[in-house]
Amino acid sequence: MQEMTLDKVKRFAEQNKMIPENSMIIAGVSGGNDSMTMLHLLKSLQAGWNFGLRVVHVNHGIRGEEAERDQKVVEDICRQWEIPCSSYCYDVPQLSEKWKLGTEETGRIVRRKAFEAEKKKCGQQECVCRIALAHNKNDLAETMLHHLARGTGLRGLCSLKPVNGEVIRPLLCLERKEIDEYIKECGIPGILDSTNLEDEYTRNRIRRHILPMMEQEINTKAIEHMAETSRILTEAEEFLTEEAQALVQRYRETDGSYCLKEDFFYKKEILKSYGVRVILETLSGQRRDLSQVHIRQTLELYLCQVSKRIDLPYGLEAIRSYDGVCIRKKSRRKSTEMASPKEEFALPLSQGMVETSYGRFEIKIFPCSGEKILEKKYTKWFDCDKIKCSLSVRTRKSGDYLVIGKGGESKKLTRCMIDDRVPKESREQIPLIADGEEIMWIVGGRISERYKITSCTRNILEITYQGGTRK
Repeated sequence: MQEMTLDKVKRFAEQNKMIPENSMIIAGVSGGNDSMTMLHLLKSLQAGWNFGLRVVHVNHGIRGEEAERDQKVVEDICRQWEIPCSSYCYDVPQLSEKWKLGTEETGRIVRRKAFEAEKKKCGQQECVCRIALAHNKNDLAETMLHHLARGTGLRGLCSLKPVNGEVIRPLLCLERKEIDEYIKECGIPGILDSTNLEDEYTRNRIRRHILPMMEQEINTKAIEHMAETSRILTEAEEFLTEEAQALVQRYRETDGSYCLKEDFFYKKEILKSYGVRVILETLSGQRRDLSQVHIRQTLELYLCQVSKRIDLPYGLEAIRSYDGVCIRKKSRRKSTEMASPKEEFALPLSQGMVETSYGRFEIKIFPCSGEKILEKKYTKWFDCDKIKCSLSVRTRKSGDYLVIGKGGESKKLTRCMIDDRVPKESREQIPLIADGEEIMWIVGGRISERYKITSCTRNILEITYQGGTRK
C-alpha cells in the first residue's frame, strides 16, 4: 500500500509538472493526517528528485492547549526527519475583530502572510518556490458542493487545482480513506482537530453527513467521479478564459481602457460573459467582489441609451457610448463628482430597481415570517414599518448621526466611519440610505439599531446595492 500510494503521487506530480528542478517546496503542515502524509511523501520523493523542502506551521491562537500540542508535534517530527520548520503564531480572534472579518477569512490571510515570510527566507537562494497544500479528493468534493449550494460558475466548481500558480496539491489524487490507510501503515503521528467534529461550519456538515450519505446511498465512487468532473471543468474554464483573453484584446484602447463594439455583443453569451470578466479582472487586478451581477449589468448597458453609466467595484465604471460599451478606471475627479454631497435621490417604498449616480439599488418588501436575517455587506434588511418619512440616497452632510444602541444612543457619522477605518478621502463618496434626515445604512457598512428586525417586525424592507467605488 505504501509503495502504491507513493507511486500514485509521484505520477500525479510528474503529470502536472508540480516540482521544478532545484525548486524549494514549502509545505503547509497542520499536524493532521492529510498534511503529515503529504510531508512524508514529499520527504520520500526527495530521494530521487532534486528539490528542497521546508515546513510552515501556523498556530491560529484559537484552540489553546490543543493548538500548542499541534505545533509541538509538527516541530518534533520535523526535527526527527531533519526538515527545516518555521512556526508562525497569530491571534486570529483578535485580528478578526480588528480587521472586521470572519475568523475563516482572517485565518486565510495570516496563512498567506506566513508563506510569504517563509518565501523571503528562500529569496537569497534564487530558486523557484512552490507552496504545497494537503487538499485531497474529499476536500475537492466538499468545495464543489459548498460552492454549488452558495451559487457559482465553472471557476467555483474547479477551484481546487493540482497546480494553481505557485500552489501545488500533491494529494489531490488521493481520497481521505487512502490517506488514513497510508498514515496507519507508515506509523506516522497524526492529530485530530477537534473542530472538525463540530457541525457549526458548513464544510464540516458536508464532510460528516452529506458526502458519506452520497457514497453510501447513491454511488460508492461519488468522490472519484466529482474529482473527474472537476478536472473536465478545469479544462473548460481554462479554454474559455483563453478564448476571452484573445477576444477582448481587439477592443483594448491605447489608454488601457476597453471599448466593446457592436460586433462583440453578437458573440455567444458565455464568451461575452467571460470577456467582460477578463476585462474587469485585468483593470482592477482583483477577483474578489467581481460577481456575475457586475458582468450582467455591464452587458445590459448595450441596450441602454448613450451616456448611461454604472459604477463597478475597485473604482471602475462602464459607460454606454456611441461606439458600444466602454469599461475603464474612473479618474479621481470624476469619482468626486459622482458622489457629490449635494445630490440626493428618492428611493420609493415599492418593489423595483432604482438607478442613481451612486449606483443601482434594488428594493424588495415582503412579510416577515421568521426568516433568518440576511447578513451581507451590500444587502440589508430593515423593519419597514419603522420608516416614518421618505427614503433617499445621498452622501454625508453636517449633523448626520447613526443610532448605535438599542436604547437610542447615537454616534456622529464621522466617528462611525473613523471607527470602521474608512479612509478620509473615501468618506465623502460613500452612499447613505436615509429616512428623512436620519441615517439608516452606511452602504457597505453598519445599519441603524432603530431599523433592525425584531420579533415584532411585520414587514421587511430589503435593499441591495449594486456597483459603487468602495472596496
